[in-house]
Formats: sequence, C-alpha cells, structure tokens
Amino acid sequence: MTRHRVCVLPGDGIGPQVTDAVLPLFDALQLPIDLTFAEIGWECWRRDGDPVPSRTWAQIAAADATLLGAITSQPLHEAEAQLPEHLRGQGLNYVSPVIQLRQQLGLYANVRPVTDVLGNDRFCFTVIRENTEGLYAGLDYGRVPAELEPLLQQRELHGAPWTRNGPDDACVALRLQTRNGLTRLFHFAFEHARQQGFDRVTLADKPNVLRHSGAFAKGIFDEVALHYPGIAANIDNVDAVALWMIRRPERFGVVVAENMFGDILSDLGAGVMGGLGLAPSANFGSKAAYFEPVHGSAPGYVGRNVANPSAMFLSVALLLDHLGYSDQAHALQRAVTQVARRVCQTPDLGGTATTGQVASAIIERSLANSLASRTLYPVGSPS
Repeated sequence: MTRHRVCVLPGDGIGPQVTDAVLPLFDALQLPIDLTFAEIGWECWRRDGDPVPSRTWAQIAAADATLLGAITSQPLHEAEAQLPEHLRGQGLNYVSPVIQLRQQLGLYANVRPVTDVLGNDRFCFTVIRENTEGLYAGLDYGRVPAELEPLLQQRELHGAPWTRNGPDDACVALRLQTRNGLTRLFHFAFEHARQQGFDRVTLADKPNVLRHSGAFAKGIFDEVALHYPGIAANIDNVDAVALWMIRRPERFGVVVAENMFGDILSDLGAGVMGGLGLAPSANFGSKAAYFEPVHGSAPGYVGRNVANPSAMFLSVALLLDHLGYSDQAHALQRAVTQVARRVCQTPDLGGTATTGQVASAIIERSLANSLASRTLYPVGSPS
C-alpha cells in the first residue's frame, strides 16, 4: 500500500491548538499517512527575519500535501518593529507565508466549499478563487508609476472625473489577468463541477463596469465552457452573486472569480455556512496542494480552549480526498455535520463545548461512520 507524507505547519495563534485537535484522527482511521512537522509564521519572522525558513520549504517539497493551521500577518512597519535589533534596517520585507506558498508553489486555485452544516442540507456549492493574479497580483503602487503618467494625463486632458496634483497625489492598483491564468482557472472550475456533480459554473465578475478586462475574461470563459457541454455556464455581476448567495444559495454549483472578488465571495460563503469556524479551504496547483481553515490565527482566542476545530477537520477531509481516501473524507465530513447539529458546539456557534470536546466527538463519529461504510460496502463489493 502506498504511503503518503503530509507536512504539518501549525503556524500562529490558534493554529497549533486546532492542529493538535485534529491529529489524533490520522491514527484513529489507521491511514497510511506519515506526518512531518515544520515551522512557519510570525515567530520565525521575529526570530530570523524569515516567516518561511528554507528547511520548511524542503519539507514541503518532500511531502505529498501540506496542512496549515493559521498565520498571523501585520503591516510592513509593524512587522519590522518586531524584528531583533540586529535585523532591523537590513531591507527585510515581511511577505505573508500564505502568499509565499501560493506564489512559489504555483497554487492558482483556492477552493472553498460552502455546505449547509447547521441546517437541513439546503445548499452545497463551491467558490473557486484565482490565487495569483487579479488585483492581488502585486501591482499596487503608493504613487502613480512614471510609465502610467502619459495615460493618466491624456485622460485628464479629456475631462477625467478625478483631480490630482502630480504623481504623489494618487495611487494605482492594476488588475492583471492573463490568458494562461484564466484558462487554467476556468478548466479547473469546470472539472471540479464535473467531479463533484454540479451542473452549473458561474463566473462572478463586473463586466458592465470593467468592460475590457471583463470582456477578456468572458471570451476565455466561453471558450472553455464549450469543452463541457453538460454543464451550464453563465456570467453574473459579482454584487448580484453576493445577494443571491445570501437569499438563495441553493441556486449555485461552482462560483469562480478573480482574486479579490473570489476573496470576498468566499468569506461571504463562510458567513452563509454559519461562520469562519466551519469554513475549510484547499489550494491547488499543477504539482502541489495545501489545506487550511480560513479563520486565521484569531489571537484573542489563544489559550481559551474555545476555538472551533470544525474548519480544520473539514480541511483535513479535503486533504484526504485529494490523497485518494474518499471514503474516510466523506465519513469525516458527515461527522462534522452530525456533531455540529446534534452533539455539541463551541461558543462561536452558540454552544459551551471546548475545542477538545468537539474534536473528540468528531473523531469518534468519523471512526463510527468509516466502520459503518466498510460494513455496508465491504472491500471489493459495488458501492
């Protein structure tokens, strides 16, 4: 039997706590997975001026997948103030480890399932966010670059609606979208829809305002959609998608969007689910993948034993499915739903249970669900 290696990065804040809560699951399900552990995050930055040490990159490269707890990020000036005295003023720039992972590993697709964990299974859809381009491509300037001055001056001569007094009196952020980046994103979205049984892919954009970049994306989306005749494809304004995600979330299958729009919609999806404590995520590239809950490091919850581990368990379910353990992944997903609905909840969901109590209940239910699945469908029988 093939063994897999998973690199575990507990990270910052409540990251280590929710990570520790889920780790007993691997032994309970007796999966052929070896766990390795590495450092990442704020303490690495404060100690060495590098939030992702080189040894961590080596362990990530040697693993089949990576599981991340949570990351703390702070603005540039605050980050430099946290460095040891001998590292200040050395030109070290804090770059979020999450951004580093996505860019250096080529993880272009961020997958955020949105399911009715607390209700009656009324909705189930996925938001897929582009991870490397769009308004988060890094083309963000505190003043107008010299290369753009002729363009802005030409617009100003023809009555542009803004007023400024030179390049230092304005800032610019550019939305970068490449044909290759959008093509691979849209293919990923349609493939995800096909694999998960969704019958619709919706591109959320703003083509009525961002007319040229919107038309560019629409043309590529339409081309890709032709390869998937069994899946409906439509383009909606992002604000309309946000409205209908709240009012009628059951109408969606896969929602795909550029980086910033996808960022906003995926967090909105977490709210539709019941909160960030229930929201998992996966990041995929052509050769690598990492999985993390989306609640962040939540420093105010450190040491209180009330952090909701459900999002971390659901992220592990995505990891297990990626590695080929689909039955165990489904058993775990069902366990999270069963515990959240009928057994116990952490305070963020209105309950009084601790992190450990919820985690123990989920692991117990996962094992029971997995054993029941094996009894119903013995190895070698049709399922």
